[in-house]
Amino acid sequence: MGLTQHLLLILAACALDALVGDPVYRLHPIRVLGAWTLACERWLFARGLDGRLGGVLLWAATVGGALGGWWLVHAGLILLHPWLAFVWDLFIAYSLLCARDLLNQGRRVLLALDDLPLARRELQMLVSRDTETLPRAGVVRATIESLSENLTDGVLTPLWALCLFGLPGLILVKVVSNLDSMVGYKNARYARFGWAGARSDDLVHWLPARLAVLVIMLAAALLRLHPRLALSAALRDHAMLPSPNSGWSEAACAGALRVRLVGPIWHQGRLVNEAYMGEPDWPAELDAEDLRRALLLVLVACLIALAVGLALAPLRSLMPW
Repeated sequence: MGLTQHLLLILAACALDALVGDPVYRLHPIRVLGAWTLACERWLFARGLDGRLGGVLLWAATVGGALGGWWLVHAGLILLHPWLAFVWDLFIAYSLLCARDLLNQGRRVLLALDDLPLARRELQMLVSRDTETLPRAGVVRATIESLSENLTDGVLTPLWALCLFGLPGLILVKVVSNLDSMVGYKNARYARFGWAGARSDDLVHWLPARLAVLVIMLAAALLRLHPRLALSAALRDHAMLPSPNSGWSEAACAGALRVRLVGPIWHQGRLVNEAYMGEPDWPAELDAEDLRRALLLVLVACLIALAVGLALAPLRSLMPW
């Protein structure tokens, strides 16, 4: 794929994501991937391959299956006409980008804030924590946390993977993220089996998570927020979260907005965290205006990330595929 076609693919996929969003339907590529992953997991467990070896085999089966499935259709269509293959690639790229969905879910929480039970239900689409008893400020904090955390793994890493490595890079990133969300848990079933999925997810997001701080700082500067606090908060508080990556963008957003995040978190009826992220004199009783500022910050960060990705896209010509 030449540079012009590569740039066209990026811009068209981002435009479709921004204008149309990602509709939910049975044969959505992510749903198909999830079903394939679950089928492979069951097959491996049925044969006693429930340890690290089984997890590595699952990783190979899901990544190989996703890349192989895309390539087989692409190769068949290109024999008919190159533009048919391009349309297929565009469909896959558009389906795997989700910036609009992330922002839309945040907006749905914002619009529902005056109906707290509804806002809690909307928040459940973004988080895994208990939301039934969250106060209004807790709903706002949790929404901002999810927006900032998902900025890296839901937007920056996939977008930059597409720009730098083409569609195979985007597919790999999304497969790894999906695998981590399905088996990357530290429980009796997945502690060893999910190791490959969890560690590969940490690896692919490692650099984008740290570069996200710079993106958030620039977005904060453009919006006249607090870019210096974004940097200091990221350096100080990124290790508050158990993930080696998600704390960077979350802490940077806390500093950029000059608010405290995290605080009391309940999961399955158990208090798992009480500490706040941010300085003690920053507000924690957040409201609709704070969520509006966070949504605008994430939107501007997404646009900056696209500009960075387009600037890096010519490097795609150096790749062997």
